[in-house]
Amino acid sequence: MNHQDGTQAAHEPGGEEMIQLLTPEGRRTAEGPSAPYAERVAHLDHAALRGLYRDMVLVRRFDDEATALQRQGELGLFPQCLGQEAAQVGSGRALAPQDYVFPSYREHGVAHTRGLDLAQILLQFRGVDHGGWDTEAHNFHLYTLVIGSHTLHATGYAMGVQRDGLVGTGDPERDTAVVAYFGDGSTAQGDVNEALVFAATTNAPVVFFCQNNQWAISEPTSRQSRVPLFHRGRGFGVPSVRVDGNDVLASYAVTAEALERARSGGGPTFVEAYTYRMGAHTTSDDPTRYRSRAQEQEWRERDPIDRLRRHLEAEGAWDESWASDLDAEADAFGERLRAYVRAIEAPPASSMFDTVYASEHGTVTADREWHAQYEAGFADADGDAEIATQGGAR
Repeated sequence: MNHQDGTQAAHEPGGEEMIQLLTPEGRRTAEGPSAPYAERVAHLDHAALRGLYRDMVLVRRFDDEATALQRQGELGLFPQCLGQEAAQVGSGRALAPQDYVFPSYREHGVAHTRGLDLAQILLQFRGVDHGGWDTEAHNFHLYTLVIGSHTLHATGYAMGVQRDGLVGTGDPERDTAVVAYFGDGSTAQGDVNEALVFAATTNAPVVFFCQNNQWAISEPTSRQSRVPLFHRGRGFGVPSVRVDGNDVLASYAVTAEALERARSGGGPTFVEAYTYRMGAHTTSDDPTRYRSRAQEQEWRERDPIDRLRRHLEAEGAWDESWASDLDAEADAFGERLRAYVRAIEAPPASSMFDTVYASEHGTVTADREWHAQYEAGFADADGDAEIATQGGAR
């Protein structure tokens, strides 16, 4: 049953069973198809659960601070992952160090789990670089703004891993999987479908992790597909599963199984994490123009952070002193982010030539020399190189 605005009800995801291990009220559950996945999280003790809670709280604080900084004119644009923390943190914590991640542009929670300093992400949204973090240090590729194109990159990388003999060896520190993160709107892109073709036919060790936050900007999922999105994978012969993306435990368990299959040589998996984008598509979007307050409130009641807190409280694992320390850590994190962004200086215009190629290139060298002469032409009468066209964006 669909709402009048074309969206599906929160509790009616296509009439299909979803893997869920934690209800919105914070109770453990493992019925039907979810039962086998409970074993995947059995080793997560109270300390580990508090760790997942901390991850989600810090990622949300990052989201809040970055959004505020954009509103204050310090960032050009920012895409929130508000409401999607469980899908990202749960899946991210299931990754092994050698696994490689291809994100889109909203995977702040995954970046956090890979050890990336989230402040570095803001350089891209400040407009001073195109994503300058060390991808090899974190096995976390640069953000991709072109919708869906990186799924082909991920599949190609996975095929390379396979051909390098890093799959199915039985060595847990060597066997490698690849994960491509994308949204529901990306499933309509040709690149995603081509990636599924290559992954299926080559048995590539790649997990397609679709965060179905139900909105491709202003277009609801129900107007993009007549079947649940995880059926897309099945159409290509790829094992597929739908998970409650607001359940951090289920997101962890489903991803852990898919990664194990990939690393052991079992091939690709398509995961649809059914969640909700509680914020705007980006800070240039106004979601009140295409969805109702009532629907947003319904999903606020299914908040992934509140869900895990309720569970910790029910388990007697909630500690007010620890929670107070976490609040202080989040405040310090927010303060550091603000100071970091406000201290960013515009790079010289000549920096555009620095990382075009890994090594020197004749054409780039010639362009750099021309640009230097061009800038020198703005020197004032005293010979000072005071350039009128310094680069950088605020």
